[in-house]
Amino acid sequence: MKTLHLMRHAKSAWDDPELADRDRGLNRRGHRDAPRMGRALADRLLPMAVHVSPAHRARLTLAGLCAGWPALRAQPHITVEALYCFRYDELWQWVAAYTDERAELFVVAHNPALTELANRLVGCPVLDNLPTAGYLQLALATEHWRSLEEGCGQVVDSLFPRQLSRA
Repeated sequence: MKTLHLMRHAKSAWDDPELADRDRGLNRRGHRDAPRMGRALADRLLPMAVHVSPAHRARLTLAGLCAGWPALRAQPHITVEALYCFRYDELWQWVAAYTDERAELFVVAHNPALTELANRLVGCPVLDNLPTAGYLQLALATEHWRSLEEGCGQVVDSLFPRQLSRA
């Protein structure tokens, strides 16, 4: 059994049209939601290594998670160029190549790749759109990452910023 933790980066800023996509940061809501999600996830999960897209907004999301979940700071944060993708098949390929030494994999990346990957792993549409700073945990009925199959997954947990109190 493998566990896949998927998180979409927090809400990004669009205030500078000259900025390259990968260089965009977070807007006010993004800066607010990432630490809130970190606090909430700290109550649900043990800290673990996090693989993150090199996009600035994804790395800022991880920093925000750590601000709300201080124990996550001590874990490895691995920036992975392949996670700067928007197609589920590219993300699937990267997950399938992951080492079997770890039973859990936490990824901070981008849509539509995350939504489509989740839907394909579960084998039916479980969500229309993973919202910004949204989190999804999938249990995968496989012993090896390389053996992923459509329909092998089940949603175990989900958490979206709109579910959190404003406090």
